[in-house]
Amino acid sequence: MKNKIKAIIFDVGGVLALSKTPLIYHRGRYHNFGVHEYVVRKLRVSIDQYFDSIDTTYAKAFEGKLLKNQVLNIFSRNFKKSQKKIENIYKKAYKKNFKQNKQLFKQAFKLKKLGYKIAILSDQWYISQEVIMPERLYKKFSVVITSCNVGLRKPNPKIYRLTLKKLKIKPAEAIFIDNQDWNLKPAKKLGIKTILFKNNKELFKNKIWKNLFK
Repeated sequence: MKNKIKAIIFDVGGVLALSKTPLIYHRGRYHNFGVHEYVVRKLRVSIDQYFDSIDTTYAKAFEGKLLKNQVLNIFSRNFKKSQKKIENIYKKAYKKNFKQNKQLFKQAFKLKKLGYKIAILSDQWYISQEVIMPERLYKKFSVVITSCNVGLRKPNPKIYRLTLKKLKIKPAEAIFIDNQDWNLKPAKKLGIKTILFKNNKELFKNKIWKNLFK
């Protein structure tokens, strides 16, 4: 390789798994509109009642502070539905609202063949990870860091340092690709090169990205 970059780190939601609907800002957090709109409709509750019922539990699920069964048990009590019913609704919501970015996966695996390490750094909870991160694709990555499995989430600088540690590289040897600017800022501060993902066309025209293939 002609440059010093050794690893490319990808976000999942909005990058490798493309969302069909935008994010909404509700009660101090960003949420995938399509996922929650689907769940609200299936549970037949108001949006406010829904967020009242999931608020702290959902956040703790992303941070790995509650196990999958604990989360489902709380949701089951709050919504008066069986755990299995709740799980199935969420799984269908993620399946309907995300699609794999096949074009970007192809490019990522090309980079791997060129000698780069490819990694994942993503905020997920157990059900979203099961649905939008199929093992057949993600087992090909050198390192996979998801918030629910490590007890940290973006933009906490510790999760970026952990990813670098697992990759055994320095910040300047990595590129991080994410679709949210607030997740890129901590990476930049650490010295990681960053790319704000908007779509494949924009990414593939990006000078930093193009230089990887030279």
